Amino acid sequence: MTKPLIGMNADYRTAKQDVPAYSYVAAGYYDAILKAGGLPILIPPYESEQDVHDILDRLDGVLLVGGADLDPRRDGWMLHPTVRLQDQRREAFDRCLVRVAADRRLPTFGVGAGMQLLNVSQGGNLLLHIPEDLPSALPHRDPLDPAHRHTLELAPGSIMDRVYGDGELRVNSMHHMAVDEVAPGFAITARCPDGVIEAIESTMPDWFAFGTQFHPESDTASALDMRIFEEFLTGVVETRGALHLVA
Repeated sequence: MTKPLIGMNADYRTAKQDVPAYSYVAAGYYDAILKAGGLPILIPPYESEQDVHDILDRLDGVLLVGGADLDPRRDGWMLHPTVRLQDQRREAFDRCLVRVAADRRLPTFGVGAGMQLLNVSQGGNLLLHIPEDLPSALPHRDPLDPAHRHTLELAPGSIMDRVYGDGELRVNSMHHMAVDEVAPGFAITARCPDGVIEAIESTMPDWFAFGTQFHPESDTASALDMRIFEEFLTGVVETRGALHLVA
């Protein structure tokens, strides 16, 4: 079988003065997909939903990358002063992308803001600022240590348990928003010891989807973190095989 094609959204910056608009993505994301056996495909922020359908016709899975904060006003909440908004064009595209991917039950993996988007797109919500919403929490965005890492408490039998259950468990943490109420059809599969949700996984038998709040693609990631991408590609291949059997 050919290598699975994994679509990746990208960050976006509008034109400013003499700097043109551009899209970009951290190399760690596509390098991890390549190492895990997939072929990453960068998807620019389409403005037509039909274009989203057309590209997903060709893909085997979607990786939702991290970035700046989602706009809570799109989900009926007020804007917190600490929120650093994504560009509106990126967020509008990302929300369309995850909605269409979910409707198609296309395998999906969200990282950081990508996990938060996966959760809110399916009916969950977010904590807007951990230091205020959970004052006793550990620092999840440490200005003195960008490579700050902490342990996790894992749900038995989950993807996170398969990845980290037998190894040293310390993941990075770089966020001030977090999942609050988990969307229907998803379960919490990893928490920081302070209770902050760090991973969710679909419980729906027809949709392979999960997310991590921490960043397994980052420069501070470990060999164990890389196994998360291997688990994702394994699920993508199994889903593709099942669809071929049905067809």
